[in-house]
Amino acid sequence: MDDLDRRILSILRRDARTPYTEIADRVGTSEGTVRNRVDRMTEEGIIERFTVTTRTGNVKAMIEISVEMNVDTAAVGERMVDWEEVDFVWQVSGEDDIVLVVDAVDTRAVNELISQAREMDEVKSTKTRLILDERLG
Repeated sequence: MDDLDRRILSILRRDARTPYTEIADRVGTSEGTVRNRVDRMTEEGIIERFTVTTRTGNVKAMIEISVEMNVDTAAVGERMVDWEEVDFVWQVSGEDDIVLVVDAVDTRAVNELISQAREMDEVKSTKTRLILDERLG
């Protein structure tokens, strides 16, 4: 991945629907080059998906999860990916092992996710942070 790929990705992160012609103008290349690079990055798994961010009035939160020692953290995260309210599952370094980014209808639904995580044998503890404001960077 080179600097042109990074500049293309930066534009797509802010708005995945940006036309390739506009991206080409902004990065100083042709539409065909942008299209080929996006196709390549998609095939290589650099671009995992094109998604929509919404302002639904829902409660967004990060649920930080610590798991027991000698646990397959990736396997625990894979099970959590399927939970309906979960937008992202991140494996992280530091005090916690997994962070869930969730978009739930209300705080009760967030609490149900926390309880669901705590019921897993591998989970040692959880901490939750409500997301108060969100900006694209």
